[in-house]
Order: sequence, then C-alpha cells, then structure tokens
Amino acid sequence: MISALKCLSDTGVSIWLDTLSRERIASGSLAELASKRYVVGVTTNPTIFNDAISHGPEYESQMSELAARKVAAGEAVRTITATDVRSAADVLRPAFLSSASGQDGRVSIEVDPRLAHDTVATVADARHLAWLVDRPNIYIKIPATEAGLPAITEITAQGISVNVTLIFSVERYRLVADAYLSGLERAREAGKDLSQISSVASFFVSRMDTEVDRRLDALGTPEARTLRGRAAVANARLAYEAFEDIFSGQRWEELRQSGANKQRPLWASTGVKDSSYEPTKYVADLVAPDTVSTMPEATLLAVEDRGFTGGDSIRNTYDQARADLDALARLGVSYEEVVQLLEDEGVAKFQESWNALLATTEAQLTPRVHERLEAR
Repeated sequence: MISALKCLSDTGVSIWLDTLSRERIASGSLAELASKRYVVGVTTNPTIFNDAISHGPEYESQMSELAARKVAAGEAVRTITATDVRSAADVLRPAFLSSASGQDGRVSIEVDPRLAHDTVATVADARHLAWLVDRPNIYIKIPATEAGLPAITEITAQGISVNVTLIFSVERYRLVADAYLSGLERAREAGKDLSQISSVASFFVSRMDTEVDRRLDALGTPEARTLRGRAAVANARLAYEAFEDIFSGQRWEELRQSGANKQRPLWASTGVKDSSYEPTKYVADLVAPDTVSTMPEATLLAVEDRGFTGGDSIRNTYDQARADLDALARLGVSYEEVVQLLEDEGVAKFQESWNALLATTEAQLTPRVHERLEAR
C-alpha cells in the first residue's frame, strides 16, 4: 500500500516536522522520519526548545560547560539552540541537496521574539543567527509584523534565507511577499546568486478557527454554528490565491529568469485545537503544489494512519472561501479585528515562551555554578 505521506508529498506538498529536540536527533528519530515518512524540513520556536531543554538529559553536558564558562542565560540559549539546529540541518542535508534549488531539507530558527517591533535589532539578530548556525540549509524566522517587513527585505538582500512567521491575514501575506521580492531585487543589483536564496511564508491556520469559533459560539445561532471550522481554511486558501497571483506576474517573471525561487506558503499551526474536528483537517484541506505543511508529530502520524487519497484541495475553492468570510462578516465577526488580535497574541505568546526558555536555562545553569564554587 502506498504511504499516505508519500501521496501527499507527490502532490507537491513538502512535509515538515514542527518539533525538535536533541534526543530526537541523537536517537535517529529525525533521520528515520526523513527516510521513512517523507519529512524534509523542521521548524522550531521557543516553546519547542523550552520543552526539549526541560525534559532532555542530553543537554546536561553542554549546560555544565556553559556554566563553567559563566555564560549568561541568553547566550546559553543561543548556543544550545544553534547546536540543535546545526545538527538537524546536517541530518536533513541529503534532502536539501536533492530538492529543487535546495528549498527543502531546511531547519528554521527564530530571531529573539522580543525584537518583533524593532527592525534594526531584528536584522542584527538574524545576521548573528545565520553566522552562528553556519549551515546553508537553514531559515531564519522573522515575524511578519510591520517592523519585520523591512527586516525581511534587508536580510533577503544580504542573501540569507528567511522563514516569515506569524502571518494571519491575506493582506499581510501580500506585504510579506512584496518584502521578499524587494529583497531579491536588491540582491540581484548587488550581484548575488538568486538561486541560493529561498523563503517560506508561514501562514497560521488553526488559531484562526479557535478565535472565530469562540465568537460564533457566543452568538449561538444556527447560522453561526454552520460556520464553525470554516474560517481558517477559507483564509489560507485565499492566501494561496494571492500566492498564485504574485508569483505569475511580470515582476516575478523577471526575477525567475535571474534564478529566483518562489516564496512558498507554509501552513503553520496545523494541529487541531477542537477535538470535534478531524485531526488531519488542516493538512487535507490545504493541499496544493508549491506548499509546505508543517505538522506536530501527532498530526503527521494521523495523516499516515487515516490515509490520504485526495489531490489538490485549494484551487477552484476561492469563491466558496470568499463566501464563507463574507458570511462571517454579515454575522458581525470582523476579519480585521480577528487577524490583528491573533498577530498581537502570537507575538506576545512567543515572547512569553522566550522568557520561559530563558528562565528554564537559568534554572539549569545556576546549580552547576554553585556546585563548582562548592568544589573549590
């Protein structure tokens, strides 16, 4: 029987894993997922690293060395996470070398989310991360805030590949794509090889339904109930429509002839938050060529277990997607209000996760410092 994950991959969807830990790398789990379950990328965030460091004895040796050097928690976080990302990038290097223009086999690492509203600091942190990890098959994650947009252009212009994160609206997605194209144009002017620059635009999915469904449940009408679970997919499908439009015009064609790569849409937050929904909902309903679906392992296994027989589930759905969002507007559910709230919450949650990661690291460094002092 043909693997459901292979069928998904054959439709043009790149399967990425939305988790990472040193144990997963050392045990061979990541390599096995790459060889047997068609995983060709990994995304990370502060929450993922905090969970890994909190529960992973594999970090003890490096943590002791960092404590011996009296390294502060912030620098320790960067050292530890860069080590994991570098190792994961090495595991996925075969996928990187075999994919078109090296667009897969990538591992993403995030700039400090506390810098989300500071363009200059974001650019500096992105440059530092690219230098620190020092692998050709990584993405630097930059948030799609207003301050993040010029940072995307600047980093792309410098030849660094970017994963743009925390995109919730179609309008913001268009601005993200414009920022990428502007960066490519500047890189071309500087004589850089555009074929070596890549990007994905991470469009968050399930959080949209969580917020919209909450508002629909508060209305409690029959019409409101029929619209539950439809906003996120409709929103993402219209983002793909925008992708098709942007990467088919004259501006793109001129860049393509210079060797540029499309900025592929990446469906993020694909794990369902509502247990009444199919666990594969945000994967099966968002299938189209030139996309990335990044999944928690539970979602990945659910796709494999439940099977996948469908093909493209995005194109030819745009009219229905617009109708669904229009129906929400008629009920008083404001699209603009929802997406702004989700962006604000997304930035705040990542900042909270970063602070938790710093606290976890500090808590593990401190006893080791005291042990060394007591041993003197």
